[in-house]
Amino acid sequence: MKTFDYARADSPEAATREGGEKVRFIAGGTNLLDLMKLQVETPEKLIDITRLDLNEVEDTDEGGLRIGALVPNADLAAHPRVVKDYEVLSRALLAGASGQLRNKASTGGNLLQRTRCYYFYDTAVACNKREPGSGCPARDGFNRIHAVLGTSDKCIATHPGDMPVAMRALDAVIVTLKPDGDKRRISIHDFYRLPGDTPEIETVLESGELITHVELPAPPKGKQTYRKVRDRASYAFALVSVAAIVAVEDGKITNAQLGFGGLGPMPWRDATAEEMLVGKAPGKAAFEAAADALLADAQGFGSNDFKIPLARRTLIAVLRELTGVTA
Repeated sequence: MKTFDYARADSPEAATREGGEKVRFIAGGTNLLDLMKLQVETPEKLIDITRLDLNEVEDTDEGGLRIGALVPNADLAAHPRVVKDYEVLSRALLAGASGQLRNKASTGGNLLQRTRCYYFYDTAVACNKREPGSGCPARDGFNRIHAVLGTSDKCIATHPGDMPVAMRALDAVIVTLKPDGDKRRISIHDFYRLPGDTPEIETVLESGELITHVELPAPPKGKQTYRKVRDRASYAFALVSVAAIVAVEDGKITNAQLGFGGLGPMPWRDATAEEMLVGKAPGKAAFEAAADALLADAQGFGSNDFKIPLARRTLIAVLRELTGVTA
């Protein structure tokens, strides 16, 4: 680990004033410290934000939730309102990492997790995300965990998170503070960036911009679940995951909100797949149409070809579970 300066912020405003291109905010540090040990991340300064007053979960006037960026994953998963009204989020949080890490990892940090691509973590090999212009050996290399949607010639890495997948299905809004004092409200649908020609730029955050809260709208109608398919039962990243909220009234699907993990470089959502469900009777035809829409542009790279049929089966299984359709 390279040497770095350290400072402790006493307010969000003070934290952002200290920010910069080679400065990182640190809360739980469950991802950042690993990256620093490997010298994938080499910040010149860390700003400790753990003592800021950003660790509350509060009801909003609109019936939703306002979640502080420092709320630990374990606390958020167990919060009574989350368990009662946002089951998909609680399930997603409990599916992530281990109990010890969930006790430490923060809500804001979880949104900013970086990929677990083997080549990104290995500084002895090329990686466009780590060193722009150096190449993407994953495309022709071992790519079992890599993306099948939203990739580019420069990068096929996946986003590793569980919580952000549920947050995307829930239409979360990310609240930030900029160094000039301006606040931003960013829809999670606009927060992440596709790799394109600049895979090193993963979000729309500006230099020194700090996530302070995440806001959820009023609870959506319908049943909720999160299903994570992985190589082992715990402490493993998703090969495919589905965050789903589905409502059925009078024999028709009236609401469908679907988030996907393990498939793309960001928590994935496909409006066309949801449109294939709304207004339709629950059953094989609607479910397969949604899967067809989701995977219409999917592309495997050899070792990860299996993800495409796996995503289809997982989505259909989740839709059957939530609608009670058995055939």
